[in-house]
Amino acid sequence: MFDLFKRKPPASPTALPEAAPSEQSRETALPVAPELEALPRDPTPVLPGASAVATVDAPPATPRASWKERLKAGLGLSREKLSGAISGAFRRRVLDDQALDELESALLTADVGIDATRHLLEDLRVRYRRAGSNADPRALLRAAFVDLVRPLETQVEIGAERPFVIMLAGVNGAGKTTSIGKLAKWLQQRNLSVLLAAGDTFRAAAREQLSAWGERNGVAVIQQAGGDPGAVMFDAINAAKGRGIDVVLADTAGRLPTQGNLMDELKKIKRVLAKARDGAPDQIWLVLDANTGQNGLAQVRAFDGAVGLTGLILTKLDGSAKGGIVAAIARQHPIPLMFIGVGEGLDDLRPFRADEFIDALLPPEA
Repeated sequence: MFDLFKRKPPASPTALPEAAPSEQSRETALPVAPELEALPRDPTPVLPGASAVATVDAPPATPRASWKERLKAGLGLSREKLSGAISGAFRRRVLDDQALDELESALLTADVGIDATRHLLEDLRVRYRRAGSNADPRALLRAAFVDLVRPLETQVEIGAERPFVIMLAGVNGAGKTTSIGKLAKWLQQRNLSVLLAAGDTFRAAAREQLSAWGERNGVAVIQQAGGDPGAVMFDAINAAKGRGIDVVLADTAGRLPTQGNLMDELKKIKRVLAKARDGAPDQIWLVLDANTGQNGLAQVRAFDGAVGLTGLILTKLDGSAKGGIVAAIARQHPIPLMFIGVGEGLDDLRPFRADEFIDALLPPEA
């Protein structure tokens, strides 16, 4: 369902003047491919009278697993907890009271949540009655799962506004800055230019981490040694306007929903972005750590109430046994799940698709 982004020209053919950063802000300008500097520039010298020695080709690199294989491996802990228990519940391929009780325990253990568990069990009962006693309960449950989480699958659209502004929020440790780096690469692969705004001025390590991702992707980072994150955002938008940048990824300080002063700061950043470019931010995404389980729902509610979320990014599925949180979100606070992450590689953040997610979480085989 995700179409490739189409790069669109600026609204006016006249190039805007390049905006100079404020005195406090500075830009990290980085080469597109710094790793090329490490390559040898001259061949290995050959001593006079010596014969040139034939070089031995390095063994071919092991092909990397496909995304579906990595997703399946990443959801291994969740699948082991859920699929194993479900196989036991359906060992007789009969949906009786005992099987339903065992299934309920399995779903709750996988952090599907009470509401989503009740919904799935009732949906399963209806499907089983319609299909008849010869139906495979496991297949029916898979179908119920897919139908529950499919509304979270959506099409990412980059509008005609330039720069298109995506503001990202999340608690410390959720993987927000890392997700921004991966998202920047994903956008570049679709021929979109990117600029990063280091709005997390509360934590110096966050700026350093974002700069490292900027260097890795070959994109500029607008940052500030300290002070007002709103000023960084304003400078970043103006710089992006002057250079014809397609997308600005705005990092914000990590915060807990209970930290009222920081949540107020998040609202202020949103207002500053709107002043810097009418209608910005175009998207507001919350980065969630899958390991937080049901606590993630509380984060979704709090951040959505504060700034109005338009999407979610679910990270660290490869280290979590709580993949069922996707079903809980779909049932209790359905906000589009834009991307999911299952590793540390640049391409380990991919758009969410319901079918392939359930295939990895609850495969067809018993």
